[in-house]
Amino acid sequence: MIISEITVPLLNANEPEARLVGVHVRDGQAVKKGERLFTIETTKAASEILAEEAGFVRILKVEGATITVGEMIAVISENAEELFEIKKDGLPSTPTGGKAPAGNIRITKPARALADSLGLDPGQLPTDQLITEEIIRRFAKINLDVSLPLSDRPYILVYGAGGHAKSVTEMVLQQENYAISGIVDDDLNLTGKKVLGIPVLGTRVLLPQLIAMGVKLAANGVGGILDINVRIKIFEMLESAGFSFPALVHNCAFVEPSAKVEQGVQVFANAYVGSEVILESRCMINTNAVVSHDCIIGPYSHIAPGALLAGHVHVGTRTLVGMGVTTTIGMRIGDWVRIGNGAILLADVPDRTIIQAGRFWTGKAGQA
Repeated sequence: MIISEITVPLLNANEPEARLVGVHVRDGQAVKKGERLFTIETTKAASEILAEEAGFVRILKVEGATITVGEMIAVISENAEELFEIKKDGLPSTPTGGKAPAGNIRITKPARALADSLGLDPGQLPTDQLITEEIIRRFAKINLDVSLPLSDRPYILVYGAGGHAKSVTEMVLQQENYAISGIVDDDLNLTGKKVLGIPVLGTRVLLPQLIAMGVKLAANGVGGILDINVRIKIFEMLESAGFSFPALVHNCAFVEPSAKVEQGVQVFANAYVGSEVILESRCMINTNAVVSHDCIIGPYSHIAPGALLAGHVHVGTRTLVGMGVTTTIGMRIGDWVRIGNGAILLADVPDRTIIQAGRFWTGKAGQA
């Protein structure tokens, strides 16, 4: 069985990512408790990651990889023949025999056998935790007798029950364009409860049934502020289930008529989107952010509360522009960039750059 999951610790509150600069053990090696496994590095410091338990290590990331806080680097099992599969970055998967789990699912052999016996599709299970027999049993007990509220408006599902999901739910309710069919969240303890008066119907196991009942639209209520990949995976999972994503604009936001807002975009209260701005699919413009004329915001990127983008700024894909960030006119911010709160940008930002909070960015080494 798995006895320890090795994840990326938070070394600096303003840096949700680190680089794996050293791998000190071999895949499958027996390790002792306290043995040095990895070295990770941020713009501020380097840190060693030690084994929390004795056992056999399964390495999930390659040296040089960029990894996010909370992301798994390795697992430690009791024996070398651990019977589950984890997809690895650039490394071969361990063969388990039989049908392979879907996507990045991590499931024990007994849990997989139980899921197969119950006819439960592993692709409906969450990918952010190790799936055990107990989790399979709990999923199987979910009441699938879901009913929808009576409405002549299109139904929309809200995925997630946390803080961001509450903001999304409020926005949908105020627009009055859709009827919320309910909330889906993978926390089994929330099933049957309500969030802002909207029932939590169950987990992602319900998605095929909701599609069959005519719920074709979904709103992603997962913010992914520390790890944008989480938000992206939710979009991809909902899309593969058959859902599409309308653009959602808060009643108190202002979007100029000439701006283009693509599918899945979310624009929150008091945000301003200027003339001929292009908001590409599934990006997010958060509360009080200003996106001035002729800007382009790439897919999945997040302009955080209070950010001020001057005209003709181009933000790439999957980038976070933090709270209160300001920019000069006409600059380009690349793909997979992370910009800390309050930073001032005076020059273009290359792909995958991390800029600490409150810094002046001039494009020169040592300035971020």
